Amino acid sequence: MNWWSQFPLSLRQVVRIRLLASFGAGGVLYMTPLVFHQVNFSASKIGQGLAASAIIGFISRFSCGLFLDRGLACSWPVRMAAALSIFANFVLVQATGFTSYLGGQLLIGIATGLYFPAIELAVPLSCGNFPSSRGYALARSADALGVAIGASTGVIVTGLGIIRAIYVIDIISASMIILILSQELFINKYTVVIQEETRSNSRGKCFLPASSPKWLLPLIPILILTIVATSTITLRQSALPLDLVRGSLERPPLSEVWSGALIALHLALLMLLQWPVGSWVARRNAYFGLGIGLVSLSLGFALIALSSLFSRGLVLLLLAELPLAFGEAAFLPTAAEAVLGEVPIKHRGLAMALFSQCFAISASTIPLLAGILLDAEGNGLLLWSLAAMACLATLPMLNNVRQRYFIRNW
Repeated sequence: MNWWSQFPLSLRQVVRIRLLASFGAGGVLYMTPLVFHQVNFSASKIGQGLAASAIIGFISRFSCGLFLDRGLACSWPVRMAAALSIFANFVLVQATGFTSYLGGQLLIGIATGLYFPAIELAVPLSCGNFPSSRGYALARSADALGVAIGASTGVIVTGLGIIRAIYVIDIISASMIILILSQELFINKYTVVIQEETRSNSRGKCFLPASSPKWLLPLIPILILTIVATSTITLRQSALPLDLVRGSLERPPLSEVWSGALIALHLALLMLLQWPVGSWVARRNAYFGLGIGLVSLSLGFALIALSSLFSRGLVLLLLAELPLAFGEAAFLPTAAEAVLGEVPIKHRGLAMALFSQCFAISASTIPLLAGILLDAEGNGLLLWSLAAMACLATLPMLNNVRQRYFIRNW
């Protein structure tokens, strides 16, 4: 408890909400492909639904970012996201055809687009004098813990033969978030912070003037790198479960339960590594955190690709989980902190919308392309090889990222 009490009360509230949201989403994210694989959806159709969800999220993300920059409290988009998530899960829990599956995915896409810019911006707003870089490490740790528990619960209900219970769990989690927010709202300091930052800009040179459109330019390399990194996460959510249950060239197929267990192992490792790794890279610069994250992700996907070539490829799959978890733990908190450090205070809501848009771009394209490639090749060797090469190919872009960034402790 002494460790927990070191964090500001408002940050702890944000972390609780992220934990609940991640717990509910954990099973839905990783088990939905298996749910609709059971009703004989092709990998391409599953990918189409996931892509449509991400595409509709584009609009809600930008809308959320613009409203946040105009002083909207972070709690309201989170409330709306929780309510839409409840409706989406009611649709998906009984969906058997593509139309109802698509409708549920569209609702989830809108909810996700509202949730992420608000919950990401809420972290530095709730930190007070506590370093926001460590605040993001804590927030990502809550995400990892919630998703790990949620996915593990998904594995359990799959083993019990009630895999669609994942949607009921998400409904309960979203309802609890609404209950928490009805009792105590996020502290909305955004308008006050904007005024303070405007006054301090006359004394410091960390930020470009808010009116200058050039504030977008330094974000471009960070956003491109983030798209690559989030694509790897999307692949693990959409393509990896299907590759595991189908088997590959020499690697035999796994049962749905064992496939879910392997995914749960990755999430458990991420949960264990997120805080120590996130805190470690927070003491260094963006160049280091982003670089070591991409190299680790590339190594992990190379091992998954090699696993396709051996009858005992499960061993390589298990080995791949460590660099994949390490890479994700190092990259995402660093990227979020770097994005905020590059933009004027008046545009940080939109900056968070752009940052979360990287997840949407990945989710709107990667499941569809991965599904087509899996159907065409019949195995994941080429897919995982391309993922490993993409991580390495973007490393030169780190030269365009400022090696040090400056975040004010909000």
